Amino acid sequence: MKLFKIVAASIVLAASTLQANAQSALTEILSTGVLKVGTTGDWNPMTMRDVATNSYTGYDIDVMSQLAADLGVEVEFVATDWKTLVSGVTSGQYHITGSASVSPKRAKAAGYSSSYFSLATVPLTLKKNADRFQDWDDLNQSDVSVAATLGTTQEKQVKDFFPNANHRIVEAPARDFQEVLAGRADANITSNVEANKLVAKYDQLMIVPVAEGRAPTPIAMLLPQADQVWINYVNTWITLKQEQGFFENLGKKWQLLSE
Repeated sequence: MKLFKIVAASIVLAASTLQANAQSALTEILSTGVLKVGTTGDWNPMTMRDVATNSYTGYDIDVMSQLAADLGVEVEFVATDWKTLVSGVTSGQYHITGSASVSPKRAKAAGYSSSYFSLATVPLTLKKNADRFQDWDDLNQSDVSVAATLGTTQEKQVKDFFPNANHRIVEAPARDFQEVLAGRADANITSNVEANKLVAKYDQLMIVPVAEGRAPTPIAMLLPQADQVWINYVNTWITLKQEQGFFENLGKKWQLLSE
C-alpha cells in the first residue's frame, strides 16, 4: 500500500510538471517562434518609438532582441502604455515587458524577473526657475504644480513626495516633462537616467540640484505571475548575461553608466 502511494504521488508530480510546462509562455514562444514584448516607446533611453517607421530603439529593445536571439525566435514589440503595462502581461497580450520599476502594487498582479539595474528619482524644472527650486522641500509648496504621467511609478511618488503641491497627472501619450516645457507645470520627477537625456535634448530644462536622488529603485521585467517556468528561464538568462558583462556593456552604450 505504501509503495502504491509513493508511485501515485510521483505520477501526480510528473503530471503537474508536464502541465506547468505545457501552460508556460516559454512553450508558446518556442512553438510559435515569436517572443512578444510589451513596451511603451516613450522612455528615453530605454525604449523610444519612431512613429514614422513604427520601429523601436533603446536599451530595453537591445535587451529583448538579445533574449529573443538566445531563444532562437523572432521578437515582436507590442505597443502599450504605463497604465496598461501590467494588464497587458496578465491578459496575455505579450509574454514579457521591457524595464519597469519594481513596486509592491505591480507585484500583486504580475511576476518580476531578477533586477539588472537600479534608478533614482530626481526633479526637473525650467532653467528660469533655478533660484526658486534648490531642493526637494522647495517643490512641496501649495503654489507649486508638479506633473506625473498616469500609471507610472512617478505618479505615486509625486503624491508622496509633495503632499502640499498641486499634482498635474497627464495620460499617455502625453508626458509629464512636456507639461513643464509648456509651462503648465513647474516641475516633474523622473529617473536620473531619463533626466540626463532630457536636459541634453531640451536646453531650457535643468535638474533641480537636490542633495540626493530619492527612492532608489531596482528595475526588472514583468512576466505572468504564475508562470514559474518562464520566470525561471528569464532569471537564468539574466544571471548568465550579467556574468558575461552584457548589461554593463549595454549600459555604457546607452550612457546609463559612465565609461
